[in-house]
Amino acid sequence: MIELSSPSETTVLIGVTRSGEDSLTTREHLDELAFLIETAGGIPGKRFIQNLDYPDPKTYLGSGKLSEVSAYIQQHTTDLVVFDDELSPAQIRNIEKVLSCRIIDRNSLILDIFARRARTSTARTQVELAQCEYLLPRLTRRWTHLEKQRGGIGLRGPGEQEIETDRRYLRWRIKLLKQKLKEIDKQKTTQRKNRGKLVRVALVGYTNVGKSTIMNLLSKSDVFAENKLFATLDTTVRKVVIEIQPFLLSDTVGFIRKLPHTLIESFKSTLDEVRESDILIHVVDISHPDHEEQIAVVKQTLAGIGAAEKQVIMLFNKIDAYRHKQKDPDDLTPSDESNLTLDDLKKNWIARDNTPSVFISAVEKTNLELFRETLHREVRTIQVMRWPENVGRGT
Repeated sequence: MIELSSPSETTVLIGVTRSGEDSLTTREHLDELAFLIETAGGIPGKRFIQNLDYPDPKTYLGSGKLSEVSAYIQQHTTDLVVFDDELSPAQIRNIEKVLSCRIIDRNSLILDIFARRARTSTARTQVELAQCEYLLPRLTRRWTHLEKQRGGIGLRGPGEQEIETDRRYLRWRIKLLKQKLKEIDKQKTTQRKNRGKLVRVALVGYTNVGKSTIMNLLSKSDVFAENKLFATLDTTVRKVVIEIQPFLLSDTVGFIRKLPHTLIESFKSTLDEVRESDILIHVVDISHPDHEEQIAVVKQTLAGIGAAEKQVIMLFNKIDAYRHKQKDPDDLTPSDESNLTLDDLKKNWIARDNTPSVFISAVEKTNLELFRETLHREVRTIQVMRWPENVGRGT
């Protein structure tokens, strides 16, 4: 994959509030889209939101709102327009004719970030396959952008040579990449079988909730952690020992709302770590205003990969940030999830789910011992039931 650099691009963000949806939720979704753009190296700019029963099948937005966006683009420097939904090839072509500006959708943006984050051969192969499958039906549009081999958000394609825009070549490339991933899958399956009789634990959660930081705290390792979306793409597995009880801990790619299905399929071998784990540690950023929706997204994604019935420990991280947002005692506003005290929030979640729930701050190392004790208890229970002869051994 050829790395192309480009100056930061100024973007316009587009979202639709559908019938029955809350406009506040749409604005929060565009906040996340802005964070994605920043992660990709762009500059989030003007936002446009339209209330529609459903997006227009031809142009996504209504004609009036599209004209409003066009007028803004003509008067302001705009390199890119980003839509917070997946657009069909026809929608992209129709919108480009009206706006005379480069258009990408949320899926293209996420794929671009994955391409930037891929470090290992396995991750690059997985991302390239997803890109090729996304690009194939959009080949006509991409030709004019790729022929000049210029960089930019959403243009970090699977090799920017002109020959790769040939439809036949892409199909051949997809077939080759799938064969390569089958071999990688076989190798990883063999690796998992050779790990011995140890309980397997996987960290899962929305992207940027602190999974890699928690991995480092538990395993005393140095897994890359950064306050950006999708800082981790490759699965990292470490042997961890708590009170002479060993187990395997893996850190996997974070989930996100509307994660492209091509990425989920491509990352099958990586997500097998989740599917084959005995315990999932579902990490949640409790300070995030959308943490309820993020939890739902993770659960939905787990169900989609066949891991919905796994034993789960709910780990609510970043309580230090949540404390700063606690409700003022003199505030008479009715309590809800946005203004509950931390103690009330704990009671709610502990009563709501029949699963262990622990509230920590990975940064301040608050309640880490309680988390370790909870994890040790759950791991030991499985170990005793499955391999009683290995309890307490370091192998």
